[in-house]
Amino acid sequence: MKILVTGATGFVGACLVRRLQQRGREVHVTVRKGSSTWRIRDILPRLVVHEGDLRDADRVRSIVTSVRPSAVCHLATQGGYAVQQDARTIFETNVFGTMNLLRACESTGFDSFVNTGSSSEYGMAARPMDELDRLEPRGDYAVSKAASTLFCTAEAIEKGLPVVTLRLFSPYGPWDDAKRMVPYVISSLLKGAAPRLSSPHHVRDYVYIEDVLDAYERAMTAPRSGTVFNIGSGVQHAIGEVVDRIEDAVQSGVAPVWGARGPQRSEPAVWAANIEKARTRLGWEPRTSLPEGIARTVAWFREHGRHYPEYTA
Repeated sequence: MKILVTGATGFVGACLVRRLQQRGREVHVTVRKGSSTWRIRDILPRLVVHEGDLRDADRVRSIVTSVRPSAVCHLATQGGYAVQQDARTIFETNVFGTMNLLRACESTGFDSFVNTGSSSEYGMAARPMDELDRLEPRGDYAVSKAASTLFCTAEAIEKGLPVVTLRLFSPYGPWDDAKRMVPYVISSLLKGAAPRLSSPHHVRDYVYIEDVLDAYERAMTAPRSGTVFNIGSGVQHAIGEVVDRIEDAVQSGVAPVWGARGPQRSEPAVWAANIEKARTRLGWEPRTSLPEGIARTVAWFREHGRHYPEYTA
């Protein structure tokens, strides 16, 4: 089974590539010129790497035609980090890049195409977010992700294609980006430094990376035409609670400094996924509790902190 993965150098993409490679799959990855491959450097010899930018329709078509993948996991994205602010690049990558990839795959045929969405597509909510909710995205990244999800859904329904979208909430775990909250706090405490944070009252739906990877595998083997699934824990946690869990696991004796940073955006009172649809139609649900996931993540950082030299002792 040939599987093509875009966004293979990012957090979730790299973890998925590692999982698939361990399963003995023939894994092909697209990598943009100049991308850092540090997350998958040790397994690169066991992958088939194709250099190319999803914005280049001809190059995308050439890659897909040469690979002819049975399954495609599309995780490449732009705008998820504060430094990625250029609106044109965000929309060209997230919307037109997705269009280029799916159209190229249509020309060769495929068994499953898993698109990666974002909980930011919903915007602000007053209750757990449901796939039938009206999308009210705010900001270029959220709007572009909503547009790419709608394109995939429409294309799948109109043409009967095995395309699904996994709308991810807040994945965390090994190989996460060092600037995100969980790895930043863990790394700071491991070296005895006080993490500087905004507010303990902000909320997120944190879902452990291994559970997220289970959802991708389910989606590849049981495709649904045009369906969108929320992938979260189904429970929101205040950031202060998450930090408390990390402190308990690290046992550094160092306390965080709250209020040291201002919020980067307006914060909702509710940020949780309704995951009933994934349970009933995808046969998926998270298996890792927050305490267990945090403990496993801390243990991984203790062993692999060398990958984050600027944040660890």
